[in-house]
Amino acid sequence: MNLEKKLSSRSFLVFNLVLVGIIFGFSLAFLSFSCSTPGGGNVARAQASQSSVVIPQDALAIAEGLQNAFNAVAEKALPSVVEVKTVVIQRRQSSPSLDNPWEFFFGPPRQDQDREFRSQAMGSGIIIRQESGTYYILTNNHVIEEASEIVIATRDGNEYTAEVVGRDARRDLAILSIRTNDHLILADLGDSDTAKVGDWAIAIGNPLGEQFNFSVTIGTISAVGRTGGPGGNINDFIQTDASINRGNSGGPLVNIRGEVIGINTWIASTTGGGNVGLGFAIPINNATRVIDDIISSGSVSDGWLGVSLIDPTREVMEALSLTGNRGALAAQVLLGSPAYRGGIRAGDYIIRVDNIDIRGMNHLTQTVGNIRPGDQAVFRVIRDGVPMDFTVRIEARTNEIASDSRNLWPGVWVSSLTDEIRSSLNIGNNVRGLFVSQISPGSPAAVVGIDRGDIITAVSGIPVSDLASFYRAIRENTGRELWFNFTRGGNNLESIRFQR
Repeated sequence: MNLEKKLSSRSFLVFNLVLVGIIFGFSLAFLSFSCSTPGGGNVARAQASQSSVVIPQDALAIAEGLQNAFNAVAEKALPSVVEVKTVVIQRRQSSPSLDNPWEFFFGPPRQDQDREFRSQAMGSGIIIRQESGTYYILTNNHVIEEASEIVIATRDGNEYTAEVVGRDARRDLAILSIRTNDHLILADLGDSDTAKVGDWAIAIGNPLGEQFNFSVTIGTISAVGRTGGPGGNINDFIQTDASINRGNSGGPLVNIRGEVIGINTWIASTTGGGNVGLGFAIPINNATRVIDDIISSGSVSDGWLGVSLIDPTREVMEALSLTGNRGALAAQVLLGSPAYRGGIRAGDYIIRVDNIDIRGMNHLTQTVGNIRPGDQAVFRVIRDGVPMDFTVRIEARTNEIASDSRNLWPGVWVSSLTDEIRSSLNIGNNVRGLFVSQISPGSPAAVVGIDRGDIITAVSGIPVSDLASFYRAIRENTGRELWFNFTRGGNNLESIRFQR
């Protein structure tokens, strides 16, 4: 009994001590909270949330060094970037208005009183040269192509009326000029041939209008030598993931040194508008000669070879023993052209021009266009599997001569008879020849009566069963008499004869 009392007394004492401790703890916490100031509470919470991770000083120095480099690039390049503000004026003949009884009964105003519609747009540009108080600005042709009025605005807010010095629609480039005594900063033009995939790329311009003008975005060069783009231009392009949007057109793409390596031109987007990381710039080296020619003469004179080119498919490459080589196939040759006089013939696969290895059809077109008319160039071709060199004197290109197909030899595009073609046309395996996939209007092939879907079995009496034999026959008869044996609808026919 005494033991039980002792245990009970001890338990009661322990309970009381615990209770006193809890009360003391709550009182202390409350006192602490009551006495603390709002600022002190914030400090306590901030201290409690601090990370224990310490950034290494060497890593921080590298990051800050890179950040300083970007700051320097922006400081160097921004002053030479301008806004290109355009106004397009369209005049439309007024129609009678039901809301205007006078117009309804007596007709619209005279033609000289037609209504005038003004629409505004904005792009970007780069100040590239200064001569005797005249500053020259490089931009895209599509920025100013239809403009009736052009104003150049600098980053400090000054505006100048601009004139078009010249345009190059094939390369989507244009040169503008302004006259001022103000001191404007010229861009530092770099060497786009040194640009590599993975290099830093900084895009500068006026995306989406004045609200976001003189924006700087940073990314990398994603690819070089891209082809395609809107308008059928002859450029290759630098691809970048630096954000480019509408309004950036004509602005610079610069490297980590602040040198202009490209002119931002277009974007590829699944939404049809915003940037998705696929922006494209014209390499500045593509513009060097354009700048010189336009400033000196107001126009650009492109070199002209006189061939119709294609990028052959894998099947065509195999049929002509061209695998392992990059180049462009001269599917047709214009009679009397520089290519014809130099010895190049239909079916030749052009792989090099002087010391430039050709990457494809667009690259060859661009390379020839950059050769000054009157200059000679050595073209290396593969013919029947054998490399050959031909020296060609390049002439000036005009739209009229380049689009005239009357001398396009032979003017017919053919392909091998694949199983798919045989099946669709119900052609047996016993028929040997080439399927006509396209005819150029007015060409010799069109004149003699060949049509799309025909099967050519002989050229000027020489049987042809594959692409190699077809081009050999065409080459042997270039500029002379031409006729075809062919089948159409199961009937064996012979075309009329063409003599030049």
